Formats: sequence, structure tokens, C-alpha cells
Amino acid sequence: MNPNTNTNLPQQPFQEEDDLHQIKDIVRRYLRNWYWVGFSLAVFLIGAFLINRWTPRVYRSSSQFFIKQEEAGLNLFNQGYFGYNSELDVTNQMIILKSRPIAELALKKLNFDVEYHYEGYVTKAEYYPTAPILAEVDWKHPQLVNGEIQIQWTDKNQFSIGFPDEKYGLTQANNPGITNINRPVLEKSQFAFGEWIETPFMRIKISLTSGENEGRILVKLRDKQGLINQYAGSVDIVTVDKFSSILQLSINTNLASKGVDYLNALMEAYLENELDQKNRTATNTINFIDEQLSGLSDSLSFIENRLESFRSANRIYDISSEGTSVFRNLADLDRELAQEKMKREYYRNLQSYLVKEDYNEIIVPSGLGIDDPILNNLIKNLLELQNQKASLMTTQKEASPAVREVNRKLEDLNNSIRELLVNVDENAAFLIRDLERRIGQIDLEFSKLPAKEQNLLRIQRDYSFSEGIYTFLAQKRAEAAISKAANTPNNKIIEFAQAGGVITPKPMRNYALALSLGMLIPLLFVLAKVYLSDKVKDIKELEKKSKVPVLASVAFRKLYNELVVFNDKNSGITEAFRSLRANMNFVLPKDQSSVILLTSNTSGEGKTFCSINLASVYSLSGKKTLLIGTDLRKPKIAKDFDFKNDKGLSNYLSGQETDWKKLVKATTYEHLDVLLSGPIPPNPSELIGNGKMEALIQELKHIYDVVILDTPPIGMVSETLEMFPLADVAFFVVRYDYTLKSGIDHINQLKTNQKLKQAYIIFNAVDEKEMQYNYGYGYGYGGYYGEEERKGLLAGIRKKWFG
Repeated sequence: MNPNTNTNLPQQPFQEEDDLHQIKDIVRRYLRNWYWVGFSLAVFLIGAFLINRWTPRVYRSSSQFFIKQEEAGLNLFNQGYFGYNSELDVTNQMIILKSRPIAELALKKLNFDVEYHYEGYVTKAEYYPTAPILAEVDWKHPQLVNGEIQIQWTDKNQFSIGFPDEKYGLTQANNPGITNINRPVLEKSQFAFGEWIETPFMRIKISLTSGENEGRILVKLRDKQGLINQYAGSVDIVTVDKFSSILQLSINTNLASKGVDYLNALMEAYLENELDQKNRTATNTINFIDEQLSGLSDSLSFIENRLESFRSANRIYDISSEGTSVFRNLADLDRELAQEKMKREYYRNLQSYLVKEDYNEIIVPSGLGIDDPILNNLIKNLLELQNQKASLMTTQKEASPAVREVNRKLEDLNNSIRELLVNVDENAAFLIRDLERRIGQIDLEFSKLPAKEQNLLRIQRDYSFSEGIYTFLAQKRAEAAISKAANTPNNKIIEFAQAGGVITPKPMRNYALALSLGMLIPLLFVLAKVYLSDKVKDIKELEKKSKVPVLASVAFRKLYNELVVFNDKNSGITEAFRSLRANMNFVLPKDQSSVILLTSNTSGEGKTFCSINLASVYSLSGKKTLLIGTDLRKPKIAKDFDFKNDKGLSNYLSGQETDWKKLVKATTYEHLDVLLSGPIPPNPSELIGNGKMEALIQELKHIYDVVILDTPPIGMVSETLEMFPLADVAFFVVRYDYTLKSGIDHINQLKTNQKLKQAYIIFNAVDEKEMQYNYGYGYGYGGYYGEEERKGLLAGIRKKWFG
């Protein structure tokens, strides 16, 4: 068996009892200060009410948006072949949705750059979406921003302008920076509704849109960059499900309708931006073809007029069958030659774009009828990579890892396309030479025709060539336009924005928090008072810490005289000293004179008060009692008995008076005499220790039943130590909420070092409520005596505040 087991088990009940006492003590102290708890609750609950009443409401609006993830194909020339995953990275799209460029596109759809506010009793609120007035702002002109402009009117014709803020910002057209200026000054303050107001710092027109005859509104113009930063950073985006690409967009705003409008505009701006990127290739193709058609149309009209003029002048309209055959062959070869030359021009332009790394103007070859699958796939991949880079650049820098990886892939694709262009350009050159050779052979047959027919065929050949090219380009333009019109965004809006409830303030949460804090703060004060105080407040702690038993507790009460036992015989304090006297019967031998010494650690702990009243209670019991003031440094007893401290113990100890009986003064109370300390000597320690004190005590014990020594504080002077052997019992006075806890250690040391067998503690000036709780130690008197009965509410408050 473990020997430690038997040792520890008996201690557990005591430990549990001690812990339970501490908990009860904390609860008791907490409930005792119910008025502070009530005050704290009232303060916090009123604060919660004011917060709920005056805090601007914040609403949460949310919507759902679908991000489509394209499946990666198995084609050799698919993006996956080059290490690029064709699936849209949902995380990147979330970042793009929160980016400043998309926020800027969304804000262009809204009128958030002008805000209208009205003043309430405490706070300001905003008009949205309509207001009694409309402010039109010319943003190409310098404008005041980030400050309030007060518009006030008393009729429907005129209004005044004021500037309540000290500082404003000033924006310049095409300049994102803001200049700080002081409050501006106008030459006049009255203006007409519906007219432009132009000053060096603003150009604005105010229109009255309501029928109000008078009113006042604060107009605030917001700078573009600040507005973009505010809304770009206020959107929260999360996936609806871990494995889903459906996003939930949320925003917190003071106006629910504003949050709804912004989220809807944001999603629409994102889709428009995506569609613009998808349409870029078709737009480039259409622009390229339009440039070709613009010159070709004029040439076709000119040739057509020339052909008509030639036929009219030479009266020749038909050609021979031989000429028709030659014309058809030449027309077919000319059309093929023109297409090959256009392809070669495309290859050269493409080569130029690749060298300059300008990918925004590149056209997909299939848009011009170039059916080269390898080149088409490479160009498609190049453009998609370029779109990916453009998306990344909205939120990242050129040096970021993701952008650098895309640049590497673009460079690889660029090199691959340039190598392929060398081959296709050589093939195109070979075909052009072959076609030109074949056309030269047919020209020999053409020269055998009659001269007029040759001239007609030349003109008709030019017309047929131009018409064929025009028709081809027009067809390709129509295909590109149809492709552009058929484009739709891959992503879509699942659920348009809806306003949710108020997220702040939350009244119930605030009241619950106020209730918790209102009860917790007083509890923390109680805990701090109990555990952080360095003064003795708890009798249980005192008994636990001290090696000297606590024999009595004396309640605190404001006194006008120290003689409580004589003046108020029914008081609780008197009862406490009676109880102490009764307990002394178990400590001191009966029918013998006793010497009782009272001391304390420091001055002010009530040592003299206890000495006087202990002597008083003994005298009331019929015992002849002598109270000796042995504190030769700071005597106090004389004042309480209305004596003059002209003679006393110091005279006897110094040899000035040899008969101590002449120094003893009889009081007005039966059986009680007093030996005052006498004049303050220059050497009190030497007088106490000169041996006369011991002889005096022995003589006094033959005359008096009880001798009480009121000694100096042991923590301040040394002469008390000389008197410990003279006493039958020693009392250490410990004052509630005054004596330091370190003083208990000093008392323990004295008991050990002085080998005091009969040493006890008087717990003095204890709070009455502590006494009632710990009456087993201090004889709570509240229920015994009429004047100390439980007080009513008003009486308790009066006592707490006024004593």
C-alpha cells in the first residue's frame, strides 16, 4: 500500500471545506454589495439601450454567382498540353470579383458618388435611392469631395450653400490624387434651383425634385478612388459548398438597398467584362475586315463604272466561248492567288505582333478562312493565356509567381507559333509562285483573242477579282459578327442580391452582454478585493495563516468615545468584550491575579481601544482592575478618561517617584484604576528594561485581580518584547482591512521566538456584515439587541453612505 495515500486522504475534506468556504465568502461579499451590482447593471443596460437606439444599422445583403469550370479536352493542342489547366480557378475568380477594376465597372453603373444625408437628433441618415433634391456634378471640373455641403431652402426657387466641415478634398479632372483644402468661401450664398453653379472648386447643379417648400440636406461628393477602395474591400466571397463553384457574395452596408444594388451591379460588370474578353477576337477580325473592305468597295465601284463605259463605247457586251473559258480559268486562279496573298499578309502581321509581344490585336486564322488546325489551336491557346494574364493583373503584380508562370507559357507559345509561321509562310510563297506561273501560261492564250475582247476581259477580270474578294471578306465579316453576337458569358447569376436582416446592432446580444458585464464587473472587484488585497479581511484566512488562535472578534462602529462598555452596555461591541472575558476563564487560572498584555503590529489597529474596554468589562464583573499605559512614546489613555498625563509609569521607572500608589488614578467607574504612562521620557526602552517593571507587576498582582498592559506596537518599538515574560496572556490586536497580511507572519515569528504559550488574537473593527456571517467567531449581535436589528433598505443605504 502506498504510504502517501493514508496521509493525503484525511486532508481532502478539509481542503474541500476550505474551497467551499471561499466560494461562499465570494458569493456573500458579492450579494452584500447588491447596490453596486444594481448600479453596474443599470449603467450597462442603459449603455446597451443607447447603443441599440443610436448605432447606425448595418444590413447584410447577399447573392449567389456561378463560376463555370471548363473541362480540359484531350486534344494534343489543348491548354493542358502546355501545362495550363483550362478549368477556371475559382479562387482567382473570387479575387477578380473583389478587384478594383471590377468595382470601378460596377460603380459606373451606380450613382454612389453623390450622397444625400439628413440630420437626426443624434446621428445622420442617408437618403437612397431618392432624395428631395438632385445634385448633378461635372466631374471634368475640379470638385469638392469628402466633405459635407449643406443645401438649405425656404421656398421652391432659391437655396443657400454652406460648408460645415473644416477640411475638404479637391479633385482634378483625369487626376486620381486629392488635394486637401480648408473650408471654401463663396462670394454669394443664394442660388437658383436648376442652374449650374461654377466656382474654382466646384461645378454643380441642384434641382428640387420634391414638393417640399423648405428643407435642409447635406450633400457629400465622394472621390472615385476612395469609393472604389471602400466597395472593393467590403465584399465577402465564399463558396456555397466545399466542392462547388457557386459563390456567395455578401456586403455590409448602412442601407440595405445600396448593398443590393452594388452586388447586382458587381455581378453584371463581371459578366460584361468576361463577355468583352470573349468578343475581343471577333472584334479584331471585324475591324481587320472592315479596313480591307473600305478600300475594296471604292475599287469595285470604279471598275464597275469602267466596265460599263467600255461596253457602251465599243458596243461589245458578250465575249466568245474561247474568251469565256480563258476568263473563267483566270478568275479562279486570281481568286486563289488573292487568298494566298492575304494569308501571307496575315502571317507577316502575326509575326510582327509576336515579335512585339502585342497579343491584343491578334486575329484567329479561322476567322479569315485559314484552315490550319495546328496554327488555329496555337493562336487560340495564346489568346486564352493572354486573357488569363489580364485577369491576374487586376489583382497581382508583374513579379507575382502566377503572372510569371503565365508569362513563361506565353513565351513558349510565342516561340512555337513563330517556328510554325516560318513553314506556313514558305508554303504560301510556293503556292503564290505556282499560281502566278499558271496565270502566265493562260495569258498566252489570252493574247490570241481580239484586241477589244482582250480589253473587255481585262476590265471584267479586275471586276470579277475585286468582287470575289469583297464577297469573301463580307462573308467572313458576317461570320465574325454572328460569332460575336452568339457569345455569352460562361458564368451566370444564380440569385440576384437580397437584403438580409440587421447584423449590427443586435439588441438581444447587446442586452445580454450588458447584463453579463453588469454582473461580472462587480464580481471582478470583489475577487480583486479578496485575492489582490494585502490586508486581512477574512477570519477564515486569518485563522488559517496564523499560528496564534483568534479568541474574539470586535465589530466596527463609529464612536465618539472609547469607553463603549460603560457608555453602551447593550451594544454588540460590549457583548464581544463580555464574551472575551468569558473565554478568558478557560485560559487564565481562577482565583489568581492575572496580567494581560495587549499589543499590535502597528499603530492604529485599536490596541488601546481594546485595552480600555477589556479593562472596563472586567471592572463591571466586580474584579479590581488596573489599566497601565506602558506606551511611553505615544500615550493615549489619559485623553479617554479625561486625565492629565502629568504623572505616571515613566516617573516610577525613572526613579522620580518611588511610591507607585501615588501615581495610580482612580476613575469614576467602580473597580477600575488607571496608571498612565506619564511624561514622555527620552529613553523609553531603557526604562522598561531596567528591572523595575517586573517588581511593579509583582506588587500589583497582590492588590489587583486583573492588570492590563497597553503596550507599544511590536512592529515599531522593541520595549514590548521586554514585557512578554511579565504577562500571563498576550493579545495581538489585528484590525480588519487595516493590518497587512505580512503582519501575521510577524506575529507567528514572535510566538515562536518568544515561546509564547498563552498568545491570542483579537480581530478588531470587523465589518458588521462580516460579524453576522462569522458570528461563531465574533458573536454577531444583530439579532440580540434592539438597536442592532436588521435595518430596512433606506436605513441600510443611509448607514452605508453617511455612517
